[in-house]
Amino acid sequence: MKDTDYTFGTQQESAAALEKRRQYRLTARARITLELEANDPGFAQQPGSSGRELVCGIRDISASGLCVISEECLPEGALFPASVSLGSHLEPFLLTVEIVWCQQNEAGYLVGVRIIESDQTAYVEWTEAVASALDAS
Repeated sequence: MKDTDYTFGTQQESAAALEKRRQYRLTARARITLELEANDPGFAQQPGSSGRELVCGIRDISASGLCVISEECLPEGALFPASVSLGSHLEPFLLTVEIVWCQQNEAGYLVGVRIIESDQTAYVEWTEAVASALDAS
């Protein structure tokens, strides 16, 4: 599958899970980097250094959320700065996300992530990119 291949929904979803969704989900090859811990602002930063980050695959996307495949269990209600690399977009989308749910599976953890609307992030650009992907499919 190429990064630009999108399809509606996933075949593995139960009917009950789909009924809770307010928007179509697209499957796409993408990744998210969550900033779990920020740098200590009291210390001079070294070039290229950052706090603790977690890079995860993305199972599906919508304008308002993501389903993430994580190696770590993430706490419900936690807010994280995130960078999402999607398809053919050259620049990642810098977003703020909230962990809505987390459940263990055979690959690690599936994590439901809500994208927080904010003027300080690429929220508008993200919703436009998802809308464009929907039009293309």
